[in-house]
Amino acid sequence: MQKNTARPLAMGLTVLGALARLLPHPPNFAPVGSLSLYGGGRLRGWQAYLLPLVLMAATDPLLGGYSWATPFVYFSFLINVWIGSRLRSTESPLRIGAAVGVASVQFFLISNFGAWLSSLSTYPLTLSGLGSCYIAAIPFYGRTLASDLLYSAALFGLHAWLSRTVARSERVTAPQAA
Repeated sequence: MQKNTARPLAMGLTVLGALARLLPHPPNFAPVGSLSLYGGGRLRGWQAYLLPLVLMAATDPLLGGYSWATPFVYFSFLINVWIGSRLRSTESPLRIGAAVGVASVQFFLISNFGAWLSSLSTYPLTLSGLGSCYIAAIPFYGRTLASDLLYSAALFGLHAWLSRTVARSERVTAPQAA
């Protein structure tokens, strides 16, 4: 018997997260990292990797298009999906929070590496230039981490609540015996 992999609640919250990306927000304060982490944690198989990327590709042109660093950003989001896949069997705020921290750091490292490679006139392609690029990006990291924490809490929290009240088939953990 084949297991049902349809996850309408998880897909709906992923789409909602992508739409939230279109709302006005401060620089680097968007739901994208959380969206990928959540997709990995609550979607199954190919959906976990494809849906967040499709939603990003659909919203990027509406928000100013692509840059030379875009492949690095997308690759980083795929890593977030993989990190999130380690959360499929848990609703632990501690584990989710730790995953958010790891996801935010790897996004910072990979996306800014891509920015450094694509900014030939801004930073020289030397170790010193890479260091300067990372240092210049530090003020943006705080917003990235804050948005990742906020949106991950919202997405994972809404999923936990709704999977107990509306979509019980998507519940992550079995109810505890009384």
